[in-house]
Amino acid sequence: MPRPEQPLAGRRLWFVGIGGAGLSAYARLAAAWGADVGGWDRVRTPYLDGLELPLEIAPEPVVPAGWEVVVSSAYREISGTSRAGFLAELVALRRSIVVAGTHGKGTVAAMIAFVLLESGRDPAWLIGAPVPQLGANAGAGAGWLVVEGDESDRTVFGLPATIAVVTNVELDHHSEFASLAELEDEFGRWAARAEDLVRDASPWDGELAVPGEHNRRNAGAALAALELAGVARDEAAPHLARFAGTGRRFEVEEAGDVTIVDDYGHHPSEIAATIEAVRERFGERRLRVLFQPHLYSRTRHLARELGGALAAADDVAVTDVYPARESPVPGVTGKLVVDALSDLGRVPAWTPTIEEGVDHVVRAARSGDVVLVIGAGDVDRAPALLRERLG
Repeated sequence: MPRPEQPLAGRRLWFVGIGGAGLSAYARLAAAWGADVGGWDRVRTPYLDGLELPLEIAPEPVVPAGWEVVVSSAYREISGTSRAGFLAELVALRRSIVVAGTHGKGTVAAMIAFVLLESGRDPAWLIGAPVPQLGANAGAGAGWLVVEGDESDRTVFGLPATIAVVTNVELDHHSEFASLAELEDEFGRWAARAEDLVRDASPWDGELAVPGEHNRRNAGAALAALELAGVARDEAAPHLARFAGTGRRFEVEEAGDVTIVDDYGHHPSEIAATIEAVRERFGERRLRVLFQPHLYSRTRHLARELGGALAAADDVAVTDVYPARESPVPGVTGKLVVDALSDLGRVPAWTPTIEEGVDHVVRAARSGDVVLVIGAGDVDRAPALLRERLG
C-alpha cells in the first residue's frame, strides 16, 4: 500500500507538454507524492529547471510505452488523461484551498501559500506562475494544498475544493463562454459544492509590499481564506506584508534613468488596475506603455475597453495580437486597440512587432520615465531588449 504521504507511489506518469507552467507544477507534485515521472516538450523552459526527471525534448510529441499519459490542453490530439482530469485527481487527495476568478487568482493563491509556509504549516501548492519567495510553482508539504484554478477551459469547475475562493467574475474568454451569465452560473455551481466559500471579501487595509487597490482586494481574499484554514489575521498579517508578488506581476527594474515595470495583465480591468498601481507607486512620473493584445477573440470583443484602460497612460504603443491558441480572424489586429485610443482623442503608436514597440519606447523615453510592458504573450521579451537599449 502507498504511504499516506506518497499517495501516487507505484504509478508511472508521462506528461506531454511538461514544460508549461501548469504541467511542470503537476509533475513536481506527482514526483514528490511518489510517482515515477517523465515527460516531453518541444523546448526546455525555465519551469523545468531543477526537475531531475526523464525528459524528451523533440519537435513532435514523444510517448514511450508503459507510462500513464497526462496531456496538456495544447496537445489534445494525444490520447491520455487531460490536464484538468489529472489536476482534479491531485486536489481530491488533500484538503484544498482552490482560488478562482477572472483576475488575481494566481496572486491570491501565492499569498495564501506563502503565509502558510512562513507560519510553519507546511503547505503544498500548484500555482501557474513563478513565485520567487516560494522557490517554485509547486510545493509538496504535508498541509493544505493551495491551487490556482483556471476557468479559461473550465478546469476549475471540476476541482473538489474544501475552501473555494472566488476573487471576481468578468467575461474574459469569449471563445469558451457564451455570456457573463453562463460564467456566473458555472462559478455559482462550483462554489456551492465547497465546504467553505470566500467571495466579496473586504480589502485589506494593512501593510503590503505590492501596490494597488487590486492587491489590497487580493490580500483581503487571502486573509479570509487563511482564517477558514485556521490562521488568525493577527498571525497572518506580518507574513502577508512581506509578500513580494508573482512572476510578471508588477516586476520592477531600472534601465539607466528609466524604470521598467513588467506585468502579465491582458484584460481591461487588469490593465486599469496596473496603471493605477504604477501611479500609486511612482506618482506623477511620465508613464509610457507598450501593450500586446492577447487572443483575437478578446481583442475583437474588448478593443474599446482596452483602449479606455490604456488611455490613462501618457504614451501608448500597441503591437499586433498574440494569437496563443487561436487562429487569425479577418479584420482583427492590434490596430483595433489603436483605433479605440484614437477615438478617445489619444495619439497612440501602432508598432506591430515587439521590436518596433521597443524602438518607439527607446526613441520617446526621457530621464525619469516609467515604462510599463504589459500583456500575456511574447511581449515578455521586451524588458530585456529595453534594458539593453536604455541601460
